[in-house]
Amino acid sequence: MQKTLTILMGLMFALISSFAVAQDRPHVFEGAEIIPVVGDPISNGTLVVHNGKITAVGASGSVSIPENAEVIDASGKVIMPGLVDSHSHIGEGDGGDRSAALHPDVRIMDTINPTSDSFRRALSGGVTTANVMPGSGHLMSGQTVYLKLREANKIEDMLMYVDEESNIYGGLKMANGTNSIRPNGPFPGTRARSSAMVRNLYIKAQEYKEKVDAANGNSDEMPPRDLQMETLVEVLEGKRIVHNHTHRHDDILTAIRLADEFGYRMVLHHVSEGGQVAEEIAASGYPASIIVLDSPGGKHEAVNLDYEIGRKLEEAGATIAYHTDDPITDSRLFLRSGAFGVRAGMSREKALEALTIVNAQMMDLDDRVGSLEEGKDADFLILNGDPFSVYTQVQETWVDGIKVWDRSDPEDRKFATGGEDVFKNQASHSHHDHGGN
Repeated sequence: MQKTLTILMGLMFALISSFAVAQDRPHVFEGAEIIPVVGDPISNGTLVVHNGKITAVGASGSVSIPENAEVIDASGKVIMPGLVDSHSHIGEGDGGDRSAALHPDVRIMDTINPTSDSFRRALSGGVTTANVMPGSGHLMSGQTVYLKLREANKIEDMLMYVDEESNIYGGLKMANGTNSIRPNGPFPGTRARSSAMVRNLYIKAQEYKEKVDAANGNSDEMPPRDLQMETLVEVLEGKRIVHNHTHRHDDILTAIRLADEFGYRMVLHHVSEGGQVAEEIAASGYPASIIVLDSPGGKHEAVNLDYEIGRKLEEAGATIAYHTDDPITDSRLFLRSGAFGVRAGMSREKALEALTIVNAQMMDLDDRVGSLEEGKDADFLILNGDPFSVYTQVQETWVDGIKVWDRSDPEDRKFATGGEDVFKNQASHSHHDHGGN
C-alpha cells in the first residue's frame, strides 16, 4: 500500500512539474496579420510571449524563435492588443450614497465582485483592462479602480497600480450636469451651486495640503487624518486623475475651468456636445473619452450625441478614446465603437488607438498595456478578420500570456452569444443611484 501511494505521489509530482514547465514555455504565434497599434500593421507577423510579457514582435523571418517554444499557426487571423476600456461599470460595484453630493473617500474597489460574470462578458469582447467607475449621480461619487481582467477570487489580484508606494490604483470620478443635480437633500439643485460645492471642497483640500506640507513629517504638527482630503490632495499632486462625466458644451467648459483653476489632471468623459467646443477641448490639453450609441435614448443633455464626435475631435487635434460605459453599451461590442467612428470619417489609425493605447494613457498604464511592444504585458486578441468588420469575432483573449477566453469553448462562447442570462449580474446603473450615460 505504501509503495503504491509513493508511486502515485511521484506521478502527481511529475504531472504538476510538467504542467509548470509547459506554462513557462514561450508561445509563438506565426503567420497572422499583427496590428501593434504603435507602428504599421505587419501582414505576416510573429508574436512571441513568455512569462506574461511580449518578448518579440515583427515580420516572420525577422524574429528569433526560442528553441523550446510552443509554436501556434495563426495564419488567416488578426492579432491586436487587448482592448482598454477607460469607463466601465462591470463588476457589480457601487459608490457614494445619498448622504452627500461629494464622496471622494469612497472606494469602488471595496465593492467589486471579482468573480462576476460581467468580467467574462467583457473578455468575450476583447476587453483586457478597464477603469471601473462609481456612477455619475454625485459631484464626486468616489475612487475608480484600474483592473486587469485576470481570473481572480480577490480584487487585489486584479488591481493595476499606478503608484504602488502611494497605493494608487485608480482615479477619482467626478460629474457635472443633470445627473448630479437633485431637487432636495444635500445635492446642489443647480449647475452654479454644483461648481461652488466642488470649488469649496478643493479649497479645503489645498488648505489641508498646506498643513501637511508645513508639518514636514512631524506627527505632532500633522492635521487630523481626513480620508476625503487625502484623496483630493492626491488629485492636486497629480497622482490621481479625475475622470469627469460631462455632456453639454457649457458643462464641458465648466469642467475645464475647474481643472485649470486647481491644476489637476483630468479626462473628459462622454462629451456628447464636444463637437461644438472641439477647438476648446483640443486647446485645453485634456483628453476626451467618448461614447457612441446605436439608437436614440438616454437623457436630454445627450440629445446631440452623434457618430461624428470622433472625427470632429480628431480634426481639432484633441486626444480621444472610446469607452463602453457598460452596461450602457455592451463590452462585447466595444470594437464596434471604433467602426462607427471610421464610418463617420475618423481615421482608422486614430480609431484603433482610441480603443487601446490612448485609453491606457488616460489611466497612466501605457507603459504596460495598449500596444504590442517588446516588454509590455502579453495582453492580446486573436480575431478572425478585420477589427472593424461586422463579420469579425473575437476568437481568443489572452491576459498576461494566458488564454482567458476561447470562443471554441462552449462555456466561454455563451458569454459572447448569450442574452439575459449573461447580464443578470450586471452593475446597477440608474441615473439616480449610479448615473447612466
